[in-house]
Amino acid sequence: MTSAETARPDAEQPEAKQAGEPTVIDPAGSPPPGSAPPGAEPKVPYRPGSLELLTALLIVVALFRGPLVSLFDTPAMQTWATVFVSIVIQAIPFLVLGVVISAVIAVFVPPSFFARALPKHPAAAVPVAGMAGVALPGCECGSVPIAGGLLRRGVTPAAAFAFLLSAPAINPVVLVATAVAFPNNPEMVFARFFASAATAMLMGWLWLRLGKSEWIRLPQRPDLAGLSKWGAFWASCRHDFVHAGGFLVIGGITAAVLNVTVPPSWLQAIADYPLLAVFVLALLAVLLSICSEADAFVAASLNQFSLTARLAFLVVGPMIDLKLFAMQIGTFGRSFAFRFAPATFFVAIGVSVLVGWLVL
Repeated sequence: MTSAETARPDAEQPEAKQAGEPTVIDPAGSPPPGSAPPGAEPKVPYRPGSLELLTALLIVVALFRGPLVSLFDTPAMQTWATVFVSIVIQAIPFLVLGVVISAVIAVFVPPSFFARALPKHPAAAVPVAGMAGVALPGCECGSVPIAGGLLRRGVTPAAAFAFLLSAPAINPVVLVATAVAFPNNPEMVFARFFASAATAMLMGWLWLRLGKSEWIRLPQRPDLAGLSKWGAFWASCRHDFVHAGGFLVIGGITAAVLNVTVPPSWLQAIADYPLLAVFVLALLAVLLSICSEADAFVAASLNQFSLTARLAFLVVGPMIDLKLFAMQIGTFGRSFAFRFAPATFFVAIGVSVLVGWLVL
């Protein structure tokens, strides 16, 4: 049989390769059309970052400076601006402290440290972590990123959340401020310490019983691999501060709006109903979003309410308020925050009523 007889039809013959034409790779191993060539980094779509958003905001403010000035030239808007600025200014130093400690935990503290420092059994680790809050003089804004850092280093979530709730409520600065604000009621210091510590531990144990790991969604940090220790430290600080700071601003704006819109006369009418007063002051602590180092002086000024109602104000505020809720969403995810925050609110109220009945 001749070669002409065995040759395939022209339709099945491969086309002759012209001079200078690139070699065609087998379709099974070739990249899809339009993709990057082998060895090249894939193109990442451009997304505006915090610097671009800040620049755009400054441009908008500069363009609409006149209308904005006239908008804030009213008593209500001036009050709103004062409350918003005071919340943010109070919180930022402690947020920075929390971010720095979180970065130290992420970069310099080995995971084996927490394995040695905390009991191996999660139920026993909860009270140890809860009482460790005494050692950190800061407010609730700093405890959120620290708790996130503890989770990243392998600490059991129940212990991390017990620390998250206790640290801003039982540290020495808060207890001294409470003693100064209530000079005629020294029992308020013990009541606040005991009720806050008990609430934190109960929430830790409650998480052990009912919590699910899939509810927690920690935001992705930039890859720290390949960086020096200090390079990784600063990268972690920048990421956590920008991320948590944005949610702090959202919470501060919401709290300022509610400060302006809630009529003071409502509080006087509610104070005549003891149980309702406890719930309302707890809710007020959520709405006002006052830093835990200053909330005792606000509680002391609400002298138309019972000590038990004011205790609920002091216990609930450092554990869940609007800015904390926004930061918890940003740090742990919506599924976590929408379950953990309401549970904390009602457990804190229940413990406050019980402690108030026994002590105050």
